[in-house]
Amino acid sequence: MNTAFIYEHVRTPRGKGREDGALHNVTPVHLAAQTLSALRALSGLNPKLVGDVGLGIVTPVGEQGCDLTRFALLEAGYGDDAVGYQLNRFCTSGLDTVKMAAGIVASGQTEAAIGGGIEMMSRVTMGSDGGAAYSDPELRKRFPYIPNGVAGDLMATLNGITREDVDAYAAESQARATVAREEGRFLKSLVPVEDVQGNVVLEEDEAIRPGTTVEKLAQLKPAFTQMGEDGYDELLKHVYPEIDAIEHIHTGGNSSGIVDGACAVLVGSEMFGKISGLQPRVKIRAAASIASEPHLSLGGVIPVTEKVLQQANMQIEDIDLFEVNEAFAVVPLVYAKHFNIDRDKINTNGGSIALGHPLGATGAILLGTLVDELERRELATGLVTLCAAAGQSTALIIERV
Repeated sequence: MNTAFIYEHVRTPRGKGREDGALHNVTPVHLAAQTLSALRALSGLNPKLVGDVGLGIVTPVGEQGCDLTRFALLEAGYGDDAVGYQLNRFCTSGLDTVKMAAGIVASGQTEAAIGGGIEMMSRVTMGSDGGAAYSDPELRKRFPYIPNGVAGDLMATLNGITREDVDAYAAESQARATVAREEGRFLKSLVPVEDVQGNVVLEEDEAIRPGTTVEKLAQLKPAFTQMGEDGYDELLKHVYPEIDAIEHIHTGGNSSGIVDGACAVLVGSEMFGKISGLQPRVKIRAAASIASEPHLSLGGVIPVTEKVLQQANMQIEDIDLFEVNEAFAVVPLVYAKHFNIDRDKINTNGGSIALGHPLGATGAILLGTLVDELERRELATGLVTLCAAAGQSTALIIERV
């Protein structure tokens, strides 16, 4: 098996996922094409060396349907023979496409491949793709789909995480992201986004809220109480009889933000680097995916981390930095508590609470953030992990070259 290396990565700034957001008037295919063009320009990539390109898209309908990746590659000038696919495995999709790129490189099917993602949440509404989990009553009787916000509140209740805990974490995420933006820590990999006239519409992440305090966050009402009252709380109490009630503590302030964004990661073999005259930045040590109890849909980051560490023959202490997706504040809090990790090692530049969570792209964005931060701090190893709906999770370990 070949070793798969990450040679380069780029991402767009994340724009607010609403009609007045800076990226709203950019179409998904145009945003993805700009990202792929920037990756090619930054690396000097010869597209003919790329065997496959995958983009995570969690709502692959309308403007984001019809194998958007193929048309983005054509618009980006990769040529008629550039092949691409789109993937939906909920929030793990972006990282999964990088894992798939690494897999075909490691197996010798190609010398290089690209993974990444695109999600324009201001233009394509989350959940608008429908599906049996929402619409098939017989399936829902056997395998109920639990909204992630309710599952996050369940996770907090089971682990003794309080409203004060999640609000403090959210304020910390905002403060870290503010410092990172002010110090230019993201600039190395950011791609300014242009409209169809060539005017730059966004250069930096738009959703960060500097000056966020615990006191301000405490004024927000829980977002998922009504869902719980509509029947999900009673269902979950039957599954977890040890709890008397679910404490609904997550709000719009301590949950991930709805945003637009895209990213791309170039993966290649050692031979690819020699052919292209490029130096690898990190190597991929191990990757894993798991599915766990679906009612507690956010809890899979713990078992998938254990699995990927075992595959890499490593211990949690061997990891220098972590990116744990902030789908809800409870996830990194429980993760740090379970593994006894210093919080200063987790999401050091803020996370999806402050920067936003463009569903199909987030996993690959977090990976790129981890690469840059390992280099900035001159550290060696990093682990990125995300949870996803219905109890799925993914993880990947990288090591600086």
